[in-house]
Amino acid sequence: MLRSLWIKFFILLLGVSIIALSSAFILRELMVRDFREYSEGQMEDRVYWVIADLEGTYEKHGFWKEEIISEDAIWALMLGFEVKVLDRKGEPVMDTGKALGMLSSRIWKRIAAISNLSAAEKTERFHPYPLFLGGKQIGTLEVRFLRPERESIFIERSNRFLLFSLLGMGGLVLLLSTVFSRRLTHPIKRLAATAEAISEGDLKNRVSVAENDEIGRLAISFNRMIRSLETQEALRKKLISNVAHEIRTPLSAIKGEVAGMMDGLIPKDAEQLQSLYDEVGRIEDIFENIEELSRAQAGSLFLNKKVEKLRPLLLKIQNTFERLFLDKGVTFELQCKDDLTANADAARLGQIIVNLVSNSLKATGKGGTVRIRAYRREKETCIEVEDTGHGIKQDDLPFIFERFYRSSEGGLGIGLSIVKELVDAHNGRVEAKSEYGKGTTVTVHIPDEESS
Repeated sequence: MLRSLWIKFFILLLGVSIIALSSAFILRELMVRDFREYSEGQMEDRVYWVIADLEGTYEKHGFWKEEIISEDAIWALMLGFEVKVLDRKGEPVMDTGKALGMLSSRIWKRIAAISNLSAAEKTERFHPYPLFLGGKQIGTLEVRFLRPERESIFIERSNRFLLFSLLGMGGLVLLLSTVFSRRLTHPIKRLAATAEAISEGDLKNRVSVAENDEIGRLAISFNRMIRSLETQEALRKKLISNVAHEIRTPLSAIKGEVAGMMDGLIPKDAEQLQSLYDEVGRIEDIFENIEELSRAQAGSLFLNKKVEKLRPLLLKIQNTFERLFLDKGVTFELQCKDDLTANADAARLGQIIVNLVSNSLKATGKGGTVRIRAYRREKETCIEVEDTGHGIKQDDLPFIFERFYRSSEGGLGIGLSIVKELVDAHNGRVEAKSEYGKGTTVTVHIPDEESS
């Protein structure tokens, strides 16, 4: 049971609340103790007032005069304590009861009302205070402190208030701890349930986002991850379908030709063997393209970036493709200044340009043009590959850089995925503009070192 996250939160919140309530109880005890010590200190001072007056009275008269010391007994009662006055032999001379008995009934009632003697809480015993005159003990004053009714009421009410507070706050703490612990853990439970559903292959679930806090932002990131997984899963299924489709055609051709040769319907000459060879080559091209994407993804993690001059690299690519362009009757142009540089891995940048030029050559018919134009803009180097080919439909344009996206024009959609992987590795960006039937322009932006 303690493995449940909301129980842990509940115990944590409850523990903090109990500590807070305990602190309030301790603070109350300390305040009451200080209040009592302060009151007792005041009472001690008053006792010494009475002692001083009694010693002065004895010094003045030379003996204990009841009429005078009865006034001190009444005064002591007014100050908050009962007294007994004993002579040097320990014989009682005066006490509070006797002093009150010497008063008239009217005065006694008034004194009793003022002192609140009947309602006062009495301490357990009398405390002796010796009386001295000239270094000799002349008697003893015994004192029993009276705790005023108001003080008792104050302490009683504070105890009652503390008890109600503990019960009320304790119940509120239990309620709030339960509510908040469940509120805190509920979105986490939703995340866990969604993660479990994903592990079982269900990518349709989403986590609802109720708050814009850390858990809410986690839910947003989680949903974004699910959408990415869903997209990748859809592309994976599409890849399997596309690969199966692409391979089925050459395999069917190979199977048909081999069957014809076995039946003697097709001659086993060099022309037929070349046809078989070409079909096997088509299959090899499909798998090489898939391997090319894997190598691009792995190679993008290990770039050897440095400032490179672009023109020699682009001239080398132009020379490599020159024969292919001549054979197809397509013009290949290059526009790049001699001093133009880019902060890039030369091999990977060359791979990017080769893929773009190869796509443009495939898309451009006889009499068309493919142009590479490189230039500087702000803190980046831009390389455009422009062609006058058949272009890309607007429905396909937003997805051409997605892995394994198969456009309406056919193909496995791997070449541009490789381009995007390598451009992203350079902290750059790639964008495409196209008008169907008129041509396409793909622009690669490679940032400088300080902005990468």
